[in-house]
Amino acid sequence: MGERTILLVEDEDFIRESTSEILEMSGYKVTTAANGEAGIEAARKKDFDVVLTDLKLPGASGIDVIKAVKAVSPNTACIILTGYGSIETTIEAMKAGAFTYLQKPLGKDQLLVTLDKAYEVYSLKAENFKLKKEISKNCTEAILGTSSEIQEVRDVIGKIADTDSTVLILGESGTGKELVARALHYGSTRNNKPFVPINCAAIPEDLLESELFGYEKGAFTGAIATKIGRFEAAHEGTVFLDEIGDMSPGLQVKILRVLQEKEFERVGGRSSIKVDVRVVAATNQDLERAVEEKKFRNDLYYRLNVIPIHLPPLRERKEDIALLISHFTEKIALRKKKTVKGINPEAVKMLEGYDWPGNIRELENLVERLVVLKEPNSCITVRDLPDKIRKVSMESAGFSAASFSAEGMDFNTAVDNFEKDLILNALNKVNGVKKKAAEILNLNRTTLIEKMKRKGLLDHIDPTEPSNGVA
Repeated sequence: MGERTILLVEDEDFIRESTSEILEMSGYKVTTAANGEAGIEAARKKDFDVVLTDLKLPGASGIDVIKAVKAVSPNTACIILTGYGSIETTIEAMKAGAFTYLQKPLGKDQLLVTLDKAYEVYSLKAENFKLKKEISKNCTEAILGTSSEIQEVRDVIGKIADTDSTVLILGESGTGKELVARALHYGSTRNNKPFVPINCAAIPEDLLESELFGYEKGAFTGAIATKIGRFEAAHEGTVFLDEIGDMSPGLQVKILRVLQEKEFERVGGRSSIKVDVRVVAATNQDLERAVEEKKFRNDLYYRLNVIPIHLPPLRERKEDIALLISHFTEKIALRKKKTVKGINPEAVKMLEGYDWPGNIRELENLVERLVVLKEPNSCITVRDLPDKIRKVSMESAGFSAASFSAEGMDFNTAVDNFEKDLILNALNKVNGVKKKAAEILNLNRTTLIEKMKRKGLLDHIDPTEPSNGVA
């Protein structure tokens, strides 16, 4: 446990000195101030765990001290000391942010017990604040990548997370739209309230309204009890409406009302329910075109599109693929309790040559497949990759499907030639030294030699390299 710090603001010298002595003997680190202005100045220079302040002070009052402390250190527990205890004083102190108040003359036991409780409250708030910051940081950092497009997305999230502005996230399926929505929620002051996601395309249209807004008992056959909806459950939190472009025109009107009036009615209900939620929406559709084609309401579109965030597809940020592969390999290996030594650089290059129509979701699913199927303590190589990815990557390297058939070259031959070229390139870079070539290719030296044997490449070696009995 760290040092417990207290700011004691008291204008009566005897009370200030005697109270300070009691606190120091009880293990507290005490800073004292003889008036309100001095107390406010001390609080601006340093954060304290607890502030113990007299109510009646020359100049700035104890209430002023608490307000100033809370402005710079919201988690600090503040206690008012007063010889004028009254309901009005208590209410005023509590409104200013006081934890409690103590009436003079102070009893030592009462003082220490109250301080223990105040410190406990401070510790819990500080830990909660730390956890929230960590969650917010983790959510934003989970949006991995060094490309300029992803850096821009992270910058926008940092600027708008702690606002109530409605956000529209645009991007293809699998680009990480929900991850961005969670980063916005956990980076805001709503982060201790619910984050409620709902996929508008995954729920049948006739059920979506009751999922969003709930229903009253007897609203329809089977409604045997009142049920609250997602908006009501997210009160003071965030609702994430994924694939909102698939929402019917009738429901679009009701979402518009929530955004404009902050209220809705349950299915079968007659009274309006007020709700305080931040709405983050996402779609893989071109909503501007949908508006032009009268498939999406233009007034709802402009309400949603206050702050747009565009997530690029993976094929437009290929420089991020290696980082994503490394992250997924480590995460999945840990979750599956597998020991995988990573992925071969040439396999990474081949994966970078693929267009990833399913984006990050497709990449993560592939990495999981590779990790699960790979032998323990081994490295993922080109041969472990699916045929479609190897074929696309080789075609992009100049081996077209047409040339395969024209020259009578089958797929396995193309792969063999591809590997042969990789080995020759590595050997040429290191003047034929097998050990160095093996390091470049992330292979064992003996494995490289075996491959060279099979491919007739044993003449491509450094004649001065020491022999170990293997040519």
